[in-house]
Amino acid sequence: MSKIIWNVDPFHSEVLFKVKHLVISTVTGSFKSFSGKVVTEEDQFENAKVEFAIDVNSVDTGQPARDEHLRNADFFEADTYPQFTFVSTSFTKVKTDLYKLIGNLTIKGITKEVELEAEYGGTERDSYGNIKVGFEVTGTIDRKDFNVTFNALTETGGLALGEKIKMIANIQLAKQA
Repeated sequence: MSKIIWNVDPFHSEVLFKVKHLVISTVTGSFKSFSGKVVTEEDQFENAKVEFAIDVNSVDTGQPARDEHLRNADFFEADTYPQFTFVSTSFTKVKTDLYKLIGNLTIKGITKEVELEAEYGGTERDSYGNIKVGFEVTGTIDRKDFNVTFNALTETGGLALGEKIKMIANIQLAKQA
């Protein structure tokens, strides 16, 4: 069995997050800069090893002032902790195109095990002959687990920001030649 390395194609991938605001609506943001790789046995993704890193300074919610606030000490402390990282501990098939991805997520120097869902989207050869594989990875984390605790109360006493963060990563992997 030979190992195959698949690199994240940043031009055809995206990393999004969603958080409740004022309990009544959802704010969506993304990270524009990230990298990663997956190592498989042959072309089988079962038991793949996944590594992923996000550049915290690349956060983009469409509002520059909010993005700057997210980078500072109230939230991500990007100067001290410039990267979020994920290293898988297991990647198991649940059913045909669905996998359970478990691994260690590190945010602000705190590492916690998280469980994500990875849905296989297919395999194709691009116009240059490169083999590409697509996955949509989703999950929810509690930001308090990573000491991202800044919040304010609404007039009715509710939290201005939700504590559960939905993560959605549409990832295209390119088979390394």
